[in-house]
Amino acid sequence: MIVCVSHNIISPLGSTSAENYAAVKSGKSALRRYDGLWGLPEPFVASLMNRDDDKNGRYTIFEKMIIESAQKAISDANIDAASDRVLFILSTTKGNVFLLDKRETGFPKERVRLGMAAMQMTEYFHNPNTPLVVSNACISGVCAQIMAMRELEAGNFDYVVTVGCDVQSAFIVSGFQSFKALSPDECKPFDANRCGLNLGDAAATIIYTKKDKVGDNEWVAYRGAIRNDANHISGPSRTGEGSYRALMAVLGDLEPSKLAFVNAHGTATPYNDEMESIAIERAGLSGVPVNSLKGYYGHTMGAAGVLETIMSMQAVDDNNILATRGFETLGVTHPLDVTNKNRSTEKHAFIKLLSGFGGCNAALLMAKGGLR
Repeated sequence: MIVCVSHNIISPLGSTSAENYAAVKSGKSALRRYDGLWGLPEPFVASLMNRDDDKNGRYTIFEKMIIESAQKAISDANIDAASDRVLFILSTTKGNVFLLDKRETGFPKERVRLGMAAMQMTEYFHNPNTPLVVSNACISGVCAQIMAMRELEAGNFDYVVTVGCDVQSAFIVSGFQSFKALSPDECKPFDANRCGLNLGDAAATIIYTKKDKVGDNEWVAYRGAIRNDANHISGPSRTGEGSYRALMAVLGDLEPSKLAFVNAHGTATPYNDEMESIAIERAGLSGVPVNSLKGYYGHTMGAAGVLETIMSMQAVDDNNILATRGFETLGVTHPLDVTNKNRSTEKHAFIKLLSGFGGCNAALLMAKGGLR
């Protein structure tokens, strides 16, 4: 079985997984309104890291975040990151894309290439292996974990350090603004008054290994699935086809009653949340609690799948289902049990669900102590 041995989250809410969980459990959010930032003519709401020193030293803010997050997880796992039996996988959608801005100086422009940025991380840890990079829109973080599972199941490595990260920039924000996809206020996942998403900075790391037997408190990445319906370059399937198929693949013969919750993508855009409601009902999961963490962090893009998996593991460890911040009144056409406050649970499994541009969809079934 593929087991999580350590994890870390760095975000505006904290520099450890525990700090992030405590903040979210208490209802805190780092989302705030920015006016005129990066010279953008329109204000936007986002969750951003401090950038005061992002031009000092050898690494960009993006590279600093992936290294720091990986370092903390590696230290907790007590593994030799320089071993050839350790693989690094980077999940990101944009990496150092801000280096394309003519105002950004001090770093080689080739570091905008995702592979070059990933090499900064492996060189820092003196790891001899070529890092793998996953950049598949918003599902990158779950795809990277599935890739880690495959590498370990094949026996290619003893440990896989899976890091997800994105930092926002004028390039990214203006792109979402051109789609009219950003909310002028804090986002409201699945709510009747939702009108768009927020964006956020974060880095998150999960280290996986393979074990024949697991303890009751160890987390197992049980099944993962990627299903692409190729509906539209920017719009999700109106029938939730790819998301539904991903859900069915990871569910297998598991009874829905075994699930503590489905941690949905829940971006608060009109089409994404509607599509997820259709897919979740089609998969027979209408009675399972559903939550979204975008109201705390915004959409952290390449970090989302890793960050939200970690937060969900910690919630189950705490016998808790985290509230969906910003949700008040159900605004999708298919029935969902969306959490609007923290709830208790005694169940030990959850599904992490993601969808992205181009009709890509992914799901991951996580089970504490394996499926029981």
